Amino acid sequence: MFLIHEILFFATIIFLITKPTIKFFYFWGKLIEMNIVVTGASRGIGFALAMKFAQSTENKVFAFARSEAKLAGLKEKIESFDQHAQFFYTTFDLLRGDIKNDLLPAIHKDLGSIDILINNAGLLVNKPFEELTDADFDLTFDVNVKGVFKLIRDLLPLFNKQAHIVNISSMGGFQGSAKFPGFSLYSASKGAVSVLTECLAEELKDRNISVNALAIGAVQTEMLAEAFPGFQAPVTAEEMAAFIADFAVNGPKYFNGKVIPVSSSTP
Repeated sequence: MFLIHEILFFATIIFLITKPTIKFFYFWGKLIEMNIVVTGASRGIGFALAMKFAQSTENKVFAFARSEAKLAGLKEKIESFDQHAQFFYTTFDLLRGDIKNDLLPAIHKDLGSIDILINNAGLLVNKPFEELTDADFDLTFDVNVKGVFKLIRDLLPLFNKQAHIVNISSMGGFQGSAKFPGFSLYSASKGAVSVLTECLAEELKDRNISVNALAIGAVQTEMLAEAFPGFQAPVTAEEMAAFIADFAVNGPKYFNGKVIPVSSSTP
């Protein structure tokens, strides 16, 4: 029996070396699935992330966004690749939705618990500073900061030990990076997410929950196209999703409470 375990162990090591992205753990002959929640999954990086994680049928992936049609399209696309994919979704608005009474029970029903949370949902208001309104400020910070805060706080009962929370920040909110006119609120909100990440890593360490942020640079998404019309980013949403998926699984071995720039171009 011990010899079988040794063979399985070394076979797993070979598998991990040869696969660029791992989406489940294999330890001493036992396959352990990952329960993953992705926010803002209706387009861009969130859409690609849900696709990436769902490629392994051992994973259970729960995605949410505001658009029912886009989420249904995501599910159809995932199932076109693998009808056995364990993908679940619900429509949910972080601004107005009741996380404790609506979202938490849905996640608990479909996943049972959470190993990985990707806080990807975000909002960009692109206006000159003098034209920004109080409503613009409130909307930006409610979605980009308060939404992250509320989601983590209210989903805490579902997190497994050694869970990993990955907050998607931006190079716009990374100290010392290039800044652009019109993005003051967006950049400030992402800077707040970065500091919140550092604080949460300390707050949640006794629960064995790791919290990191990735400060993303230019990625070819709908949001980037709206912000910089005509600009072609050097990285696709699918490429960035592959990086984030790998980091979500492997990152806690090396990082906690860190804000990591992931950028070859800004923009």
